[in-house]
Amino acid sequence: MSVKSIFISGVGGQGTILAGKVITTALVNQGYDVKMSEVHGMAQRGGSVITQIRYGDRVYSPLIEKGGADVLLAFEKLEAVRYIEYLSSEGTLIVNDLEMPPASVLTGKEEYPPDIVPRLKSEIKNTIVVDAVSIARECGEVRAQNMVLVGVLARVMDWSKQSFIKVIKDVVPARYVQLNINAFERGWELGG
Repeated sequence: MSVKSIFISGVGGQGTILAGKVITTALVNQGYDVKMSEVHGMAQRGGSVITQIRYGDRVYSPLIEKGGADVLLAFEKLEAVRYIEYLSSEGTLIVNDLEMPPASVLTGKEEYPPDIVPRLKSEIKNTIVVDAVSIARECGEVRAQNMVLVGVLARVMDWSKQSFIKVIKDVVPARYVQLNINAFERGWELGG
C-alpha cells in the first residue's frame, strides 16, 4: 500500500498526544510501518500541539509536506485554519466544532474569526464537523472528546475497529477504559 499521512492539530490539554499514541499503536498492531512526529509548542499553556503520522508498507520519514496530508484531524476550529495548508486538495478535514481562544484573543489583541466552519466547508470538499465535546459529555467525561475524534478518523480511514478498542484497553487507565471505548464508538458511528 502507498504511504498515508494524518496531520493532527490541537491545543495543549485536549488529549492529542494520547490520540496519537492510540492511532500509531493500533496501526502498528495492524501490520503497518508507522512513523510519528510530535511538536508540543506551549502545550501546558493551551498552545498549539501537532502530531504527524505516516503509515504504509514502508515509511522513511514522519514529516508531512504542505499539501501532503490525506486527513487533517483538528481538535479545535482555529487549529484547522492554522494547518489547513498541510491537507491535500483531495484530503478529508475532520474538525471539532470547538473554540478555544488563544492568548491573543483572550487579551483583546485579536478577534476569534466568527465564520471558520462555513469557510472551511467552502474550501474543503470533504469536511466532517464533529461536536465532540457534547458527545464526550454524553459519554460521561468531556476529556474523552479525543476518542470521539479518533473514532471518526478510524472509520473514515477504514481501519480495524477492534484494533483500536484493544489499544484503548491497553493504554487508558482502567477506570476510564469503558468511557473512552464508548466515546470512540460514538465517533465511529459519525465517520460512516
